[in-house]
Amino acid sequence: MNTSTKRHLRKLTTAVVSLALAAALAACGSKATAPNQGQIVDPPKAQSSQQEGTEQAKRTTYPLKVQDATGKEFVFEKAPERIASTSPSETEILFALGLGSKIVGVSDYCDYPAEAATKPKLGSITKPNEEALIGAGADLVLTGVSMKAPTVDKLRELKINLYQVQPKTMDDVLANIERMGEIFDRQEEARKLVEQMKADRQSVVDAVKSVKPEQRKKVFIEFSPCYTVGSGEFLSELIETAGGINVYASEKGYVKLSEEKVIAANPQVILYPKNLIDDKSKKTLDQIIRERSGWDQLEAVKGNKLAGIDKDTTSRPGPRITEGLKEIAKGIYPELVN
Repeated sequence: MNTSTKRHLRKLTTAVVSLALAAALAACGSKATAPNQGQIVDPPKAQSSQQEGTEQAKRTTYPLKVQDATGKEFVFEKAPERIASTSPSETEILFALGLGSKIVGVSDYCDYPAEAATKPKLGSITKPNEEALIGAGADLVLTGVSMKAPTVDKLRELKINLYQVQPKTMDDVLANIERMGEIFDRQEEARKLVEQMKADRQSVVDAVKSVKPEQRKKVFIEFSPCYTVGSGEFLSELIETAGGINVYASEKGYVKLSEEKVIAANPQVILYPKNLIDDKSKKTLDQIIRERSGWDQLEAVKGNKLAGIDKDTTSRPGPRITEGLKEIAKGIYPELVN
């Protein structure tokens, strides 16, 4: 065989191998992915028919550098193994991401899911027990909106690795879940949860989309005796997303209600936490509302449009917040939301 013939055969062999490789990649739906981008990178291998064309679960690449809501920077060399939470919302997120076995302590108010109640207790959500926190030996402690800056600073001075979230909107909640998925290398679980929550939110939006702007109902919510919420908080956003108008939207944040202002606003619907008993009067909140002077003339009271809602799903900015959204929407438009 002469030199020219050998050269021709080498070129032909190379072309055939290249075409075969290209065909194999196309058949598996593969695409080029740079390494170290938070994805598993494996050589091509045989897959079942169910796996063909699906993306591999996204994985976190460490070290991972992030900031919490206070601006503090964290660098994670690996996924934290021992986790504590002083916030019911964050505890629910951890369990929803399948991290229950890694939780070494929770607040006294963390009661969902049921397994949370079996975890060691760390005290209140505003000022947890410092000795219990230190004793838990957590790699990372999560806290939420209830803990004020002085307490956060003090715990950090005690060398407690405290990560705080401060969600103000539903999108903030979704972003927090995605970030937790990234920190704890549970990105696939976080993605699925966020997708479901977005679908749940959209189902409510679709259910009330037929309500014209001039038909939107005026809503007053009393989430705790004598306290309501203005704009800039996720609870007010839930009312607006559900097609209602928050009569306290002109004020900011969580505020003590004015009975006269509510009378002047004359809400068509009043929302309150069902089964909540006032410590002082020992009455249910809806009883208190109905007995207030002048409130019997409110359109909501006269029309018996007081709706009890679940206090946890509507007040905890965690994975069940879209359940709370649906409860609120049912309370405002029961004829539209199933």
